[in-house]
Amino acid sequence: MNYKRITLICGHYGSGKTNIAVNMAFDIKRRFPKVAIADLDIVNPYFRTKDSSEELAAAGIRLIVSEYANTNLDIPALPQEMYAIVDDKDLVSVVDVGGDDRGAYALGRLSPAIREENNYDMFLVINRYRPLTPDAASTIEVMREIEAAASLKFTGIIHNSNLGAQTTAEDVLSSEAYAQEISRLSGLPIVLTTAEEGVAGELEGKVENLFSMHLQKRPV
Repeated sequence: MNYKRITLICGHYGSGKTNIAVNMAFDIKRRFPKVAIADLDIVNPYFRTKDSSEELAAAGIRLIVSEYANTNLDIPALPQEMYAIVDDKDLVSVVDVGGDDRGAYALGRLSPAIREENNYDMFLVINRYRPLTPDAASTIEVMREIEAAASLKFTGIIHNSNLGAQTTAEDVLSSEAYAQEISRLSGLPIVLTTAEEGVAGELEGKVENLFSMHLQKRPV
């Protein structure tokens, strides 16, 4: 896909934003020399981009994250380094935004500068198998709440319906109608359909804009 200078990844808790953001950062690094991934999730202290810090550093990808990430301190503060996303015009960034509207409020601090430059995409990550977004109507409600909190509009949808390690190709295919209905109601295109590497191999030629992912490992 064609990346803008800033790619914002948003969605409900458990939708799979972090795995997508990490995989996108590696994909972007293949095309641009100066790449960063930023973790704006100041609400959920458990599963963060910091879990992939060693792999990101080895690839030369800058990680911007709160110093309290992966600690038992729940302090809702953004590091000053976060403003590099909007200040450094040579930096191509992917941003993992916190779950639903509460997490998106942090993005609101950067949104005026993002809107002014107008070189961004904001993608809604959808997952039919999450309990609070099982249908199009509930997912659209979450989408509108995030837009209001972030003061930015979505530009596309990433279909990431999955059941974790138990996901099959049929699970993805049977969720296509759900994704298409959200696209119809929102007027937004489905820019990617994601799947773990093994499952993606079974979906080749069956799904448009397929994005194969190496799943981030949770800390032991």
